[in-house]
Amino acid sequence: MEVSTADGVCAPLAGRCAFFVEKKKRYCKMIVGSGKTYCGEHANSEKECEKKRIPCPLDPKHTVYEDLLAKHLKKCNSREKPKPVFFVQDINAGPTLVEDTPKDEVPLAEHSKAELDLLITKLKSAVKGFKCKHEESIKSHTAFHEALNDPKNGDSAFKHLKQQASLLGNMEDLHLLGPNRCFVEFGAGKGKLSHWIHVALEDCDDIHFLLVERSSTRFKVDGKHQKADTKFERLQVDIQHLDLRKVPLLQEKDLPVVGFGKHLCGAATDLALQCLLGSAETTLHGDQDQPPSKRSKLQQQPEESAGVELKPSPKGPEETNAQQKLRVAGVAIALCCHHRCDWRHYVGKEFFRERGLGAAEFAAFLRMSSWATCGFSQAKHTSSSQGQTGQTFEEEEHEATEEAKPDNLNVLLDAEDREQVGRLCKLLIDEGRVHFLQKKGLVSSLCYYTSTDVSLENVLLTAIPASS
Repeated sequence: MEVSTADGVCAPLAGRCAFFVEKKKRYCKMIVGSGKTYCGEHANSEKECEKKRIPCPLDPKHTVYEDLLAKHLKKCNSREKPKPVFFVQDINAGPTLVEDTPKDEVPLAEHSKAELDLLITKLKSAVKGFKCKHEESIKSHTAFHEALNDPKNGDSAFKHLKQQASLLGNMEDLHLLGPNRCFVEFGAGKGKLSHWIHVALEDCDDIHFLLVERSSTRFKVDGKHQKADTKFERLQVDIQHLDLRKVPLLQEKDLPVVGFGKHLCGAATDLALQCLLGSAETTLHGDQDQPPSKRSKLQQQPEESAGVELKPSPKGPEETNAQQKLRVAGVAIALCCHHRCDWRHYVGKEFFRERGLGAAEFAAFLRMSSWATCGFSQAKHTSSSQGQTGQTFEEEEHEATEEAKPDNLNVLLDAEDREQVGRLCKLLIDEGRVHFLQKKGLVSSLCYYTSTDVSLENVLLTAIPASS
C-alpha cells in the first residue's frame, strides 16, 4: 500500500519505482534492482543513469537499453514469429475485384425515403420464395443433464448451456457425433463446445479436436481432456489464413472433418465455410474413393448411419500428405453479427448476383441487418435483464453499431418495420450461404436452435453431404 504525503500524492513504496505516472496519478509499481531508484522502463529518469533507453522498434510501448537493442530484438515478444505449416496467406479470403469494391458508403440515416424504399424493394424481391421464419429445432443432449440441473449455475451460465445442449442435439440428429472423426471448432475461445462434445463422446474411439482461435485465450478447458486416443490441439491462426489440409494431425490421421462453431461472428462464418469447402482439394465424406461416374449412384444410396464407425480412407501410393484432400462430414454453425460480414469474404456472391445485387446492396443490407436485434428488440427483453449487469445478452453487445442509434430513420420507418427489414437482411445473407453449400453438394438448412429469450441470435446453419 502506498503512503500518502502532505500534498495528497502517495509516495512510492520501498523497493518500488519512484517514477510518477501522470496518466494514472500514481507511482510506478515495478520492483527496482538493488541500489536503484527507477525500474528499467523509467531508468532514463535517473540523472545518474549512464545508459540510455530507447523505444523498442517492434513495439514502442516498451523500451530497451540502446546498447542491448540487437540482443533484445532476438527475443522480444513482439517479434514476428515463424508461420506454422498450415498458414497460407489469404487462402480463404476470396479474390479482390475492383468492380466489387463498394463506393464511399453513405450512412443509412442520410438516405432519402426514396432511396430506402428502393433498397427495401430490392430486398423483398430477393427473398421472395424463401420462408421468412425457419423451422424450430430446439434440442438438448444427455451430456448436459447434470449441468442443466445444477443450482450453482446462474442465469448467464444456464443460457449458454441451453444453447450448447441444443447445438449438440442438432448435431446428433444429423449423425455428426460419432467415433473416427476430427471436430474443428472455429472461433473456439475457451473451447467449451469442444469440451461438451468430448463429454458426449467419451466412450468413442479415435476422436480428435482442432480448436481454431486467432487470439491467445485464458482459462481454456481443452487442457483438461487429454487421453491416449483423444487429442485437443489449438491452432492460433486467423481462419482467413488456415489451410486445414496442411495440419499435421489431419495429414497423419486422414479423418472426416466436422466443422462447427457457436456465434461465429460475421465474416468468420464465411471464412470457415471457405476453409472447409472452398478448395478444389476438398471432398464430401463418402465420395472421395469413387470415380466421377459412380458418384451419382452413391448419392442415391444412404450412407453409413451414425451407429457405424467412419473409417479413414486408405491413401493411394501416389498420394502424399501435401496432396491429401480434406474430407468434410458436416457443418453446424450458430450464426450472429451479420453487420460484420465482408463482401470479399462472403461465400454467397453468386447468389446475390443472380438476383441483380452486388457489393453496394450487400453493404447496405449489412447495416440494415442490425435493425433486427439492436435497440428495438432489446426493449422487449428489458424486464428479464434489468438489474443483471454482466448477464445481459452477449449478442446485443456483438450487434452494437451506429445504425442502432436513434436518428431520423424514426421518421422514415417505425421500429417494427425496421426490425422486420433487419430480419429479411439476415435471411438473405444466410440463404446465400445455404446456396454456396448446396452448390458444393451438401444438403443445407437454417433453423431456430434456441428461443429468443435465451438468445436473440438463434439461427443455426447446418449442412451434411447429400449422400447422407
